[in-house]
Amino acid sequence: MDDTYLLPGRLIESEDPAVVAFAAKAVGGETDPTQKALKLFYSVRDDVRYDAYLPLADIKSYSGKEALAMGRGWCVSKAALLAACARAQSIPARPGYADVRNHMATPKLTEAMGTDIFFWHSYCELRLNDRWVKCTPSFNKSLCNKFGLKTLDFDGETDSLFHEYDKTGNKHMEYIRERGPFLDVPYEEILATFRAQYLNMQDGIEGDFEAEAGEA
Repeated sequence: MDDTYLLPGRLIESEDPAVVAFAAKAVGGETDPTQKALKLFYSVRDDVRYDAYLPLADIKSYSGKEALAMGRGWCVSKAALLAACARAQSIPARPGYADVRNHMATPKLTEAMGTDIFFWHSYCELRLNDRWVKCTPSFNKSLCNKFGLKTLDFDGETDSLFHEYDKTGNKHMEYIRERGPFLDVPYEEILATFRAQYLNMQDGIEGDFEAEAGEA
């Protein structure tokens, strides 16, 4: 394939010095692409906290490098960061999206959203061994523990999207519409949906999402 999915994007900033340094530190001396991908996945998953309270109208909330700089992001920016890190390490990568019904959120988030549907939930696709493999680096381990979720692991071979059930067997997440992969984060398209669906979240929500997760 060509180098299309190795090039930097507006929100997948694979040439940003901080992103390049983060990716290099994560992979260390590893040279095997699959093993590099695993190291990148776990670094993005656990070193950048998940935060669903970010302002949806701010383009910085969709940026991989901004998630790294803040040390927190949500599914869209964390998938963008993983894609950027992978491209920085010569692994073709692209973000993908789906609408999902999520049965677990903080009361504050549920009230602000006004729905249990998460539009444009994001994952990342990595090109490994001549095929695209999906993975989701959204929820860090400490957050999963507070929500009673199994951590979502990735082996570099099997699609890793989201557990359908939590640790106790209760419904957690179901995919209701697949939007597919994109070359870069489709900010304008996502924002148009969010302005129609999440009017109360345009400026973000005050609070600490992970701290409040234990109260959910």
